[in-house]
Amino acid sequence: MPLAAAGRGWSVLVPEGGPWRDGGEPVDRVLTGWAVALGVGAPWPVLALWWDADRAGYVLASGFRRPVGYVWLADGIPAGEDEAMRTFAARLGLDPVLDVQALDRLTAPDAEADAPARLRGLLAVLGRAGVALPAALSPGEPADRLGAAARALAGAWRTGTAHPHAVADVGPFAPWMPWVGGPGARALALAQVAAGLPLTLWGLRRRSGGWIAAGSLLTAHGVLGLAYGLAPRRA
Repeated sequence: MPLAAAGRGWSVLVPEGGPWRDGGEPVDRVLTGWAVALGVGAPWPVLALWWDADRAGYVLASGFRRPVGYVWLADGIPAGEDEAMRTFAARLGLDPVLDVQALDRLTAPDAEADAPARLRGLLAVLGRAGVALPAALSPGEPADRLGAAARALAGAWRTGTAHPHAVADVGPFAPWMPWVGGPGARALALAQVAAGLPLTLWGLRRRSGGWIAAGSLLTAHGVLGLAYGLAPRRA
C-alpha cells in the first residue's frame, strides 16, 4: 500500500483493493476496523477518511478508546452527533474555541457543500494540527484514481517493499512500520500482535471481512517487526 508524508508529523496510507468492492462490507466499517487496528497500542492517533456514492465521513481511533466519527450524506446533509465533533477536537488537542467553532460549522446545514466539500473543510481545520494531505488525494475521487495518484506521489513508500537495507530511506514512516527498528519498535510489534490476533478472531466470529482484514494486517505487521528485531544485523 502507498504510504506518504501528509504534513508535520503525519503520514497517509492509501489501502489498495478492499473488501468493500465485493459488496460484503461497507467502506466505513472496513476503514473503522483498519483505523482501530493501526491505532491500538500506538502513541499516535489514526484518522480514516472515507466516502462512497451515498455518504462520506471520518473515524478517529486512538489507543484503546472507543473510536469517534461523523457522517455526511452525499449532498452534505449532516448525519452525525454534534458531540462527536467536540470529542474529536479534544482528542486531537485542537483549539477548544476557534477550531471547535469551525468544526461546528461543518455540522450545520449548507446547501452549497456536498460530502467531499465537508471533508475538505475538515482537512482545512486539521491543517492547524499539522495535517497537509497531498493535493492529488482529494476527497470524493474514485478508488482507482485515488490509488494511482497515491502511487505517483513523490517520495511515496510502498509498505510491501520494506526491508532492512531501506531503513535510512523510510524517514517519517518509521514509527508506523516497526520492522524498520527504532526506539520501542519491539514493544510496538508485540502490542500489534497482541491486539491483532483477538481482532481477527472476533472478525471470524462475526464473519466480517473488514475486521478480519484489519486484524490480519495488524498481526502481520507485528510479526514482521518481531522477526526483524530478532534477525542478525550486518554492519
